[in-house]
Amino acid sequence: MSRFIVFDVETPNRLNSRMSAIGVTVIEDGEITEEFFSLVDPDTYFDYFNTQLTGIGPDTVEGAPTFPELWEQIEPLMSSGILVAHNAVFDMGVLRKCLHDYNIFWQRSARYLCTVQMGRRLLPNMSHKLNVLCEYYGISLTHHQAASDSRACAEILLRYIEDGADPGRFIRTCRLVLPPGQSWE
Repeated sequence: MSRFIVFDVETPNRLNSRMSAIGVTVIEDGEITEEFFSLVDPDTYFDYFNTQLTGIGPDTVEGAPTFPELWEQIEPLMSSGILVAHNAVFDMGVLRKCLHDYNIFWQRSARYLCTVQMGRRLLPNMSHKLNVLCEYYGISLTHHQAASDSRACAEILLRYIEDGADPGRFIRTCRLVLPPGQSWE
């Protein structure tokens, strides 16, 4: 079994190009072995909708690290396994935009899997919203809280694996965008 780095981000506004929080849950050998959470100062404005949804606003992130500061801390963790997210297109997109906009070179591409896509194949006749799957499996969830969402996604992935799913069949590759003025050489 592989090492999975399950993550969830919250965003400050509808642009979805910055993080206001990140939760990470590590799965190793079929067990949750590590959890990480941080608020993130997004260096930008907050939309009322996002603040209402997540409970995170300008006052909440005061004193929190910016993405470049946080990335120094979490990059080894994010590089240590296959990334996993529930609706990975969203979370991978936010990560990709943050790396690009802050001129951070990470790697050419990242391997990831999406528990929504996995679920659609494994449980085709139901909704694949995170809260619906948590209710179905009896998983605790405080929705739109990054730490809780990443933990819930990890538990869903473990349920899929326990039910016989092969996560290797669902691994995709996300090409990362080079920051301006940098080359792959």
